[in-house]
Amino acid sequence: MTLLSTPEFSRAALAAGKKADSAQAKPAGEPLYRFCPQDKTAPAVEWRVEQGLTPYPQALAVMEKRAADIAAGAAAELVWLVEHPPLYTAGTGARAADLLEPERFPVYSAGRGGQFTYHGPGQRVIYLMLDLKRRRQDIRAFVTAVEEWGISSLAEFGVKAERRQGRVGIWLDKKHNPALPPPYNEAKIAAIGVRLRKWVSFHGMAVNIAPDLEHYSGIVPCGLSGYGVTSLAQLGKTVSFAAWDKVLHDTFQKIFGAVEPPAANPPQTAQNCQKLP
Repeated sequence: MTLLSTPEFSRAALAAGKKADSAQAKPAGEPLYRFCPQDKTAPAVEWRVEQGLTPYPQALAVMEKRAADIAAGAAAELVWLVEHPPLYTAGTGARAADLLEPERFPVYSAGRGGQFTYHGPGQRVIYLMLDLKRRRQDIRAFVTAVEEWGISSLAEFGVKAERRQGRVGIWLDKKHNPALPPPYNEAKIAAIGVRLRKWVSFHGMAVNIAPDLEHYSGIVPCGLSGYGVTSLAQLGKTVSFAAWDKVLHDTFQKIFGAVEPPAANPPQTAQNCQKLP
């Protein structure tokens, strides 16, 4: 979910963000990446960890419904951690030529901005359903906050990650991460793609813990050639989902505010999918 020519947030959301940026500035003294609720008595964000592999169409259905419920004031904000079976997703800016192996894995329209990306086992996908009206109606600052969340979490495992101007996502370079293999001097370890509806976010961030990186060869990831894709495993880091999720939970609170203790769900099925929201 990312990159250079077409960022992963929709153009409509960006246009809306431009209008709201000046109308709702960050609180005085707050770092740009801090994105806590303006109301200090706001309820904690719900945190759910899905077990097993979640089919992508069901994930979309859950996000759509939960985002609508949050906008209507009928549900709490949610961070939802999942893992998908191997698949490609196409954003609204996806170019047919960037799908190099169309028969390799299922291809889904994601309904977000951006181009093609890959999801699969070993990748932690983090879906963020947050109400920016309760926080700050600033799409740029929100994306910066999500990047900071990923960067801070990776730092806990000894990985120096950075953002890049004009390239949404989280990047590593060989200077700070000598274990990064050739031929690339820069590689992406996490993709970020968000969409807003009534100022409620959905989609989110995908972090490569230990996926099969060869699966990326079926696409031009996010429409960018000339850059690599990496993972914690490729860097020689053995990190379990449980360890990653704990750090992610801890760092979330520093950037986005109060969050409930993790709640694990039974494996997602067509029958219980609608029960999640």
